[in-house]
Formats: sequence, structure tokens, C-alpha cells
Amino acid sequence: MEVQLTNRQQHILWATVRHYIATAEPVGSKALVEEYDLGVSSATIRNVMGVLEKSGLLYQPHASAGRVPSDSGYRIYVDQLIPSLRDATRTETLGREVEVALQKQLQWQDRSLETLLQGAAQILATLSGCISLIAMPQTTTALLRHLQLVQIEAGRIMLIVVTDSYETHSKLMDLSPTPEETQRDSEVIDRELQIVSNFLNSHLRGRSLLELGHLNWSELDQEFQRYGEFLKNSVAELARRTLAPTATQIMVRGVSEVLRQPEFSQLQQVQTIIHLLEEEQDQLWRLIFEQPEPEDGGKPKVTVRIGAENPLEPIRTCTLISSNYRRGSIPVGSVGVLGPTRLDYESAIAVVASAADYLSEAFSYFNP
Repeated sequence: MEVQLTNRQQHILWATVRHYIATAEPVGSKALVEEYDLGVSSATIRNVMGVLEKSGLLYQPHASAGRVPSDSGYRIYVDQLIPSLRDATRTETLGREVEVALQKQLQWQDRSLETLLQGAAQILATLSGCISLIAMPQTTTALLRHLQLVQIEAGRIMLIVVTDSYETHSKLMDLSPTPEETQRDSEVIDRELQIVSNFLNSHLRGRSLLELGHLNWSELDQEFQRYGEFLKNSVAELARRTLAPTATQIMVRGVSEVLRQPEFSQLQQVQTIIHLLEEEQDQLWRLIFEQPEPEDGGKPKVTVRIGAENPLEPIRTCTLISSNYRRGSIPVGSVGVLGPTRLDYESAIAVVASAADYLSEAFSYFNP
């Protein structure tokens, strides 16, 4: 959602969201004048808040009350205001604080994996003030039995993978040959592909498909390096596609504290959330595990779903923030926090990102 706001509108929306998060009370212009150095009068703030309300970013719960952020207002706050205003520095600071807390309180070298994840879930709940969700890692045992590269036509190659259970997976890849390479004899290319196939089989046969994307491509002889460049990403993509994930247990912490928030005052709403957390974890697992892939090999994304953006009815009045922890480039589990839409987004995003990074590092220790 891209909404163009003036600098004044941005700052007043930012202050309104921050004040409402802190107080849980509808926000009036007087409160913003007293609490924030906005450099404008109360009347100007009222006018701007009226414009923001007409834009659907604020609303009045009662005719005589102040205003509160809508789901759209929170979305603008997360997507535009946190990165552009002073909150960006605060998020970086929070991220470092979370990392230090995890390192001090959790020493994975002295713990079992389950104990580590239990400790991380509790720290996550404490630091975020939300319900913490940590999906246990995938336990796939699919191993590579055979791999073959086959030339389909000039510049097009098929990668075929056979697992130890004799399942076959394939991916068609474009080599984008140079004009000189296009003229090369097809038999020469076939021989090269066989050499590369032999190299891959010798290094990967009997190993987990998770390891397909982590081969040391520099070991390829110089004349075959061009294959390594396009195979590196293609093989990792095939591994992700081949590993059809299945729902696993989700560790849940911090429920009782969060449900004391005023947003959860209705018993029926609380019961539906608890039912989801306890009895329908498979639905929740799919939601937190299916994350967008990072671009250009960057860090894993943190996904923020606000209110009605959540597809599961019990949490359509909540915010769900999640990210995957990984083994190398392959997602194996998830970290998330669930709370009211009125939550400290900077803190929660920093907590989730740092926890995912920490567990990714720890998981390499438990799965060498």
C-alpha cells in the first residue's frame, strides 16, 4: 500500500501510532502537543488528523473520542514511517540488544536443540511482550541418489535429481550461451555435462538435499566454472522445491500475559485464539513458514501481517510477525510473535529478526 503523505502528515501519524501503542487510549491533538515536539498548534494537528481519518489511516471508535490507527495506518507506519523517520535507528539498536540478550541467556553448545528452542521461545515472549511461536525444524531425510545434467537443445539444460526413495525431480535451465558457445559441437557439450554430473555425484551422493545449495563450486576445473555460475542458484532452488515441507510442532510461550491486554477482553475471542494455538497448529504453521525468499542472496525477510491481512479468522484482529531460520539458504523452521495490532512494531520486528539469525547460526551447530 503506497500512500503519499506530506512530512507533517507523516510525523503526526507517527506520533499518533506511538502514543496509542503506549497508552491504549484514543489519541487527541492535545496529547500530541504535550508529548511530542511537532512544531505546530493543536488546531493544525486536529486538521491533519481529520485528513488522515478521511484517508482511512485513523478512525474514531466513538464520536467524542480521539482517534486510533486503523490496520492501514499501522501498515503505513511499518512500511514507510519506521524506515524513514527516527525509528530506523531505534530498530537497529533494538536488534543489537536482542542479539546480546540471546547470546547471554542461551548457550547452544551446552543445550539440546529442543531445550534451546524452548529457551528462545521464552526470551522471545519476554522481550516482545507478545505470544512467541517457534516452529520446530524440518526433519526431512531425503538423500541424493543420483544427479544428471542433460542437454535439451542449444543453451537449454535439464537438471535431474533422484532421491534415495527413487523420487525424481527436474528443473529446466537456460545457460544463455555466447555466440561462440552456440557454435560448439553438441557432443562436446554433452561430454562437459557428463564431467560436471560426475563431479556433483561424487560430492553429493548420499548427502541431504539440504546440502545441494552449499557445494564449493570453486573446486570445479576452470573450463567448467561457467556451469557452476548458473548451477549454484538453480540447484538450491530445486532443493527448496523438492523438500515439500510438512507441518511440525510449534512451541508457544507468553499466552497468559498477552491475553490480559484490553484488546482481548472478550472471552469468545480468547477461546478462538487458544483453539488455534493448541488444536490447529497446522494452519498456523503454514502461515508462518511460507515466507517470501530474500532477494539477491540477502537476509531472510521479516513478514508483518496486520489485522485483516491475516487469512486465519481467529487472528484477524491481531498482528503476526514472522521469519524463517535456516540451514544455509534453506528454511528449516520459523520464528514468530503474535499480539494485538497495537504493539511495539520496532521492538517486535527486531526481536523476530535477531532470533531468526541466532537460531540459523545455532542450527548449523546441531546439524553440521
